[in-house]
Amino acid sequence: MRGWWREISGLVLPVDCGGCGTPRTPLCEVCASALYGTAARRARPVPEPAGLPVVHAAAPYGDAVRAVLLAHKERGALGLARPLGVALAGAVRAGLPRAARAAAGPLLLVPVPSARHAVRARGHDAARRIALAAAGELRRTGTEARALPVLRQWRAVADQSGLTAPERLANLAGALEVAAGGGRLLESGRAVLVDDLMTTGASLVEAARALRVAAGPRFPGPVSAAVVAVPPISFEMNRN
Repeated sequence: MRGWWREISGLVLPVDCGGCGTPRTPLCEVCASALYGTAARRARPVPEPAGLPVVHAAAPYGDAVRAVLLAHKERGALGLARPLGVALAGAVRAGLPRAARAAAGPLLLVPVPSARHAVRARGHDAARRIALAAAGELRRTGTEARALPVLRQWRAVADQSGLTAPERLANLAGALEVAAGGGRLLESGRAVLVDDLMTTGASLVEAARALRVAAGPRFPGPVSAAVVAVPPISFEMNRN
């Protein structure tokens, strides 16, 4: 019921900009420019954990970008999924020049899953929704892509907020798995892990491990990743 009401209310009620509150627009031009007005770049957390895929990010996490992500994830502003998907698609494209040379088949956007209790509390799966929007944007601009939500948490994990980087890695170690039959689906294209935000990189490290375990030696090439935003230090210090 909660998810249904959010879907309907987003269509019939007046909305304000998710970034700055400008009335009668889900995303104003200024906040849209902050979200996807610049080229996506390589991102590395400090310190960078072992096993982290090559990550590209659309924008630094701050001000308008932070507000838009929180409005979508925590406040149910579902209309923001499309602009967030556009930003994520830009980050996916930024990782393509190197990855595409060995790629075969479509891009498979694999969202990093949230804990089940978080999805229930929010009424929607934010990363999955953005992955679907990004896949649609990539197809619209000529890149074969589809969302492939095959990852899931098979055991409970602690809330990551307040944990140090090593604690986050330990908390998530071995927590994700690929759903039955997912390994075979991963063989059909080039997997790109996607998420809305990267902080320490622990979630992407664990997600990459789970993909490699599921597909084994048949896995088609290295895992890459794309996210909407990262802390500014991860984004600005590694321009390329």
